[in-house]
Amino acid sequence: AARRSRCLPQALEEQYSPSRWSPRLGSDTVIQAHMAATAAGTRRARASTQTALHVPYGDGDGEKLDIYLPPDPAGTFPVLLYIHGGYWQCLSKEESGFAAPPLVSQGVALVAVGYDTAPRGHMDAMVLQVRRSVVFLVKRFPTTRGVYLCGHSAGAHLAAMVLSTDWTEYGVVPDIKGTVLVSGVYDLEPILHTYVNGALNMSREVARRNSPLLCVPPAAPAGCEVLVAVAQHDSPEFRRQSQEYGQALRAAGWSVSMLDLAGLDHFDIIEKLSEDSYVLTQVGEELPFSL
Repeated sequence: AARRSRCLPQALEEQYSPSRWSPRLGSDTVIQAHMAATAAGTRRARASTQTALHVPYGDGDGEKLDIYLPPDPAGTFPVLLYIHGGYWQCLSKEESGFAAPPLVSQGVALVAVGYDTAPRGHMDAMVLQVRRSVVFLVKRFPTTRGVYLCGHSAGAHLAAMVLSTDWTEYGVVPDIKGTVLVSGVYDLEPILHTYVNGALNMSREVARRNSPLLCVPPAAPAGCEVLVAVAQHDSPEFRRQSQEYGQALRAAGWSVSMLDLAGLDHFDIIEKLSEDSYVLTQVGEELPFSL
C-alpha cells in the first residue's frame, strides 16, 4: 500500500512547488527559463524537421497533434507520444517539439499532443483526450513499430493514466512498447490540499479515479518497459511519488526501471531531451525499447 504524504498543508505547498527546489535559478526565473528553452527548441525542430502541425485527433479546439516525421516517412518507424507538463494548466504542444531532432535522427516520429488545460479542461477530460490521441495515432500509423509514451510532470501523470486504460472501450489495443515517466505525480490526493487545485477544482473522487497509483493494471502488456525517472533536485514528495509508483508497477508484474538523475532539477531533467547524448534521449540504448 502507498504511504500517504504526512506533510502539513503549508509544507505541501512547498513540496508541490517544483520551482522552489531548483539550485540553478530563482523560483520565477527557472520557470521562465524552462518555457524559453522548450519554445526555442521547438522552433528549431520545426525548422529542421518534416512536420505535420495542428493535426486534429478530435473535434475540440485543443485536440490537436504536432507530428515530427523521420527522414523516410513512407517506411515503418516507432512513434513516441510526448505529453507536456505545466500542472495541467499551462504549457502546450507549441513548446513540446524540442526533443524531435535527436529522436527523428534515430528514425523515430515524435508526436506532441495538445489537450485542454484547466480551467477550460478538467481532469477526467484531459485523461480521456490523451487516451484518444493514442487511438488516433494507432489508426494514423497502422504499420508503426510500436508506440512509446513520454511525459513530464503532469504529462507523466497523463502517460501513466494511459497505461491504466481499458482498451476494450476503444476498439483498439495499442502496441505500447515503452513509457518514460519523468518527474511525475501519480497520486493526486495531496494536490487537493495545494494551490494547484485552485484551477483544477478536483473533488476527492475525481483525484482518486485519476491517480495512477490507485489504478495500476493487474497485468502489463507483453514487452512493455516502463522507465520512472526523477531528478536529484525534485522535492522529496515528487521523489516519493516516483518511487512508490515504480514499486506499485513492479508489484503488479510490470517491467520497471528506476532512474535517479544526479545534478538535475524538475526542469532541466526534461529540457535535456533536446541533446543527443542525454541518457533519456538514448532510451533505445538504456532499455530494450528497440527504438
